[in-house]
Amino acid sequence: RQADGRKVLRSSIREFLCSEAMFHLGIPTTRAGTCVTSDSKVVRDIFYDGNPKNERCTVVLRIASTFIRFGSFEIFKPTDEYTGRKGPSVNRNDIRIQMLDYVISTFYPEIQEAYSDNSIQRNAAFFKEITKRTARLVAEWQCVGFCHGVLNTDNMSIVGLTIDYGPFGFMDRYDPEHICNGSDNTGRYAYNKQPEICKWNLGKLAEALVPELPLEISELILEEEYDAEFEKHYLQKMRKKLGLIQLELEEDSKLVSELLETMHLTGGDFTNIFYLLSSFLVVDSDPSKLEDFLKELTNQCASVDELKVAFRPQMDPRQLSMMLMLAQSNPQLFALIGTKANINKELERIEQFSKLQQLTEDDLLSRNKRHWKEWLEKYRDRLQKEIESVSDADAWNTHHVKVMNSNNPKYILRNYIAQNAIEAAENGDFSEVRNVLKLLENPFQEAEDFREVKEDAEEEGATAAAAACTQETRSRLPYSSKPPLWASELCVT
Repeated sequence: RQADGRKVLRSSIREFLCSEAMFHLGIPTTRAGTCVTSDSKVVRDIFYDGNPKNERCTVVLRIASTFIRFGSFEIFKPTDEYTGRKGPSVNRNDIRIQMLDYVISTFYPEIQEAYSDNSIQRNAAFFKEITKRTARLVAEWQCVGFCHGVLNTDNMSIVGLTIDYGPFGFMDRYDPEHICNGSDNTGRYAYNKQPEICKWNLGKLAEALVPELPLEISELILEEEYDAEFEKHYLQKMRKKLGLIQLELEEDSKLVSELLETMHLTGGDFTNIFYLLSSFLVVDSDPSKLEDFLKELTNQCASVDELKVAFRPQMDPRQLSMMLMLAQSNPQLFALIGTKANINKELERIEQFSKLQQLTEDDLLSRNKRHWKEWLEKYRDRLQKEIESVSDADAWNTHHVKVMNSNNPKYILRNYIAQNAIEAAENGDFSEVRNVLKLLENPFQEAEDFREVKEDAEEEGATAAAAACTQETRSRLPYSSKPPLWASELCVT
């Protein structure tokens, strides 16, 4: 990017909307105060494919208690024996002590007060707290299907906030290996890798705190606290999403896993499936009502056309054939230029795509209904145990629905929604950005009382073309819909 340091309208709108969306979902995050654009232009190659274009320079005002990150402490890194690279403040332990004192006394004052006479204990308590905050944060991400996109140490907040909204994305069709960042070729930051990579980053922070916190202490804290805190918080949140408010049973973890597996098998929309479950009739055995509910569920599953797009082979057949020949004839060279995992994944895609050519919509619907019936029977049994443990089933049901409705959002910032707002804004009409923001500020609410924000055309300088673009945007699918087929072509890098 020629190191010009400038942000553009497209990415600024995404950051502005997402940081506010996360806040209103109750997830720790930096905030966005303003988004200011200009007539200045910079050249950007959006997809790194040799097709650059001019984009408006834009500034987002970010708000947080601090923007110190894990990576801030890596300025003290010693010289790497292989690359010769080192931190700009290597051997300056005096600065590391100052930074650590500042972070703990300012943002963790209760820890400073409790261990004021023992710096090692104080630093250990701080590391334990940031470990637990990070584990809870990533558990929250997993429960709303949020993928950060680039989880390096510079994108990890020292106070446990979601920070630096770059190539993020909320997952639509549930896929544990979903990659939201089009330039993440190896899937390092895939949805199911987020807990693992955040733990890895904490390990890097631990290394950066030596000698102020010996590694044997921090590594023990990390092993004892991170996984346990993540699993505990994740399961607590998932119980709320399923309305399991009375009992905490060991079988709940399996029920959640089987739900996600069913979503994966049927291509279910992560957000909308959870949202629908609050209307599942627990004790009503009316077959017609169950059939209606199954119809609603399967409407949120991927169609044959959507699956064909999802499993479309990504490698040229000749390239794949060459790689397979190379893997057999020269494994060492193959290891340098291609990964076995990627090739295996591509072979799986080809197999799936081939099967889809023979699959009809009726066959798919029948298969999906069977999968969902099987899981709903288990869910009903689990809810029945809840009811049997209370004296007032009606009061329980009211609370059950309330908890589910306050933990399963109806509105998230899907890529296609952000894209609609961006396209309107790039044509001079910012009303769609405000419309989207208004909904994201009430993610758990029905939109019955929602009215679109009307802009003063003269104030905005809106042209007839911009108005036409906005009208087209507003006539598209409702904000709570699963994405249209065209959205699968969107790429964020």
